[in-house]
Amino acid sequence: MYGYDQNSGAQQQYAHPSSHAHQQMGGQMGGVGPGGYGEQPLYPEPSPPSLGDAVRAFTTGTLSAEDFQQIFATSKVYCPRGENPGFLALHNTQQPVIPMFSTLKELRRYAGKESKYFVITGAEVIDLLPTGYGFVLDMEGDHRMVFDAKAVEQMVDFAMRRMYG
Repeated sequence: MYGYDQNSGAQQQYAHPSSHAHQQMGGQMGGVGPGGYGEQPLYPEPSPPSLGDAVRAFTTGTLSAEDFQQIFATSKVYCPRGENPGFLALHNTQQPVIPMFSTLKELRRYAGKESKYFVITGAEVIDLLPTGYGFVLDMEGDHRMVFDAKAVEQMVDFAMRRMYG
């Protein structure tokens, strides 16, 4: 993928940082064995909210637009597809919009069990969405979100400011 073979060349192995410290300090610490300090982080990283959680939080007013955009940018987005590559657009709306879904379950609710789809990140959506199009997220869900073309432009501006200052 991306123009190179990930399996060719030297294989690198990385040791868990705590395992090296554990080996060096084993005698000094009275032989702390498996399950002791260093085996697991004391403060594990919290997992980020899912896109579905972010949609619910944003539509109920408990998540800011900036926080939603940060979650959206790194989340997987499920898009129905046709025979040709690219987004499927709905033109029976005031402005053309592209249906997108936060989960495969939401997509299946809308498009059916055997529907074709592709998965991209929210950042890729913002980068690839045609000018003049909006998108609707989870259109069959309880917390449907519609982003018109102007809102998409604002998302692009926000992403550019975050990336380039």
